[in-house]
Amino acid sequence: MACNVVVLISGSGSNLQALIDSQDEDNPARIRAVISNRADAYGLQRAQAAGIPTRVLPHRDFADREAFDAALMQAIDAHQPDLVVLAGFMRILTPGFVRHYRGRLLNIHPSLLPRHKGLDTHRRALEAGDSEHGCSVHFVTEELDGGPVAIQATLAIEPGETLDDLAQRVHVAEHQIYPLAMRWFAEGRLHLAEQGAMLDGATLPASGYPIRT
Repeated sequence: MACNVVVLISGSGSNLQALIDSQDEDNPARIRAVISNRADAYGLQRAQAAGIPTRVLPHRDFADREAFDAALMQAIDAHQPDLVVLAGFMRILTPGFVRHYRGRLLNIHPSLLPRHKGLDTHRRALEAGDSEHGCSVHFVTEELDGGPVAIQATLAIEPGETLDDLAQRVHVAEHQIYPLAMRWFAEGRLHLAEQGAMLDGATLPASGYPIRT
């Protein structure tokens, strides 16, 4: 049975492309729509090239965050989603939105959560002298970048590594773990419980399922 997925984007959509490319016949996840708050998001073209319906909902057309999120929920729910995936969606979501999709809302963050929540994570990892960096797929809760981690990819920071090189390596890791998390959810293997993220009936550690790249 197919798992209906709606993906939210704001930009180029490289993670979206990885999700699209992962939809083989053995994968029950099916992206039914891609919605963006920006009409110029290149990810919309990626979706259209794959035959996926798109919708633009400019946040500036709404009086406040609550009004935008209410309209966004209506647009999402028209596709009867089992899962909503944030793929570079650059909006802070209201508590009401997050509660509405509790347990079926995933985000990817470019750091080893709980380290480096928020923005500019690659620079902060380098400036902190971290030996490792990476990315995390997590369930979204009302705490910004604070929901239970489902899967986390860790990579060693190389001596003298530049910001651009590190960012590129993390992008590659993102494109590996986000499709995996979407598939696990679609297969019924991954879900959110009171005790945290669970995979195959076992509670995952705080750092999620570990992958080294």
